[in-house]
Amino acid sequence: MSKQLFKNSIFVILLILFAAGIGYSEQAKKIKGPIVITSEKLTADKKTNTALFEHSVIARTSNMTIFADKMLVYSDKNSGDVKRIDASGNVRLIKDTRIITSREATYFADSETVIFTGTPKAVEDNNVISGEKMTYLINEDRFLIDNSKVFLQNKVSP
Repeated sequence: MSKQLFKNSIFVILLILFAAGIGYSEQAKKIKGPIVITSEKLTADKKTNTALFEHSVIARTSNMTIFADKMLVYSDKNSGDVKRIDASGNVRLIKDTRIITSREATYFADSETVIFTGTPKAVEDNNVISGEKMTYLINEDRFLIDNSKVFLQNKVSP
């Protein structure tokens, strides 16, 4: 086997291991507790069961924080539970050591899923994954990425 073929094989194996490592955890991690949302402006509409948060919006759970310029929250008419959140403008999700950024994101409470669009990018340590659309499955702590690009940083020992 030539050296170049060997190097390419190692790179492909590392790429697969990285994608599996950033996208999967053995224990399912679900959003825990209530979602607390703060902003500079709030417009609530009881008829449509929506709340529009604008300017410096921060949505926090016990294990995750989402920042955006604007969030439209849809709630269940009977229970008041959050059903969906549409976030737009400078969206940033922080969970553990992972940071995901995009222009827009939609959180679906029933499936514990966040779909990022508008140049989504996930950064963990020195590794970066980007694509056209990024679906983050919170319960499984893994990603589904359309048209992905992966950048691995080799750690150089002194």
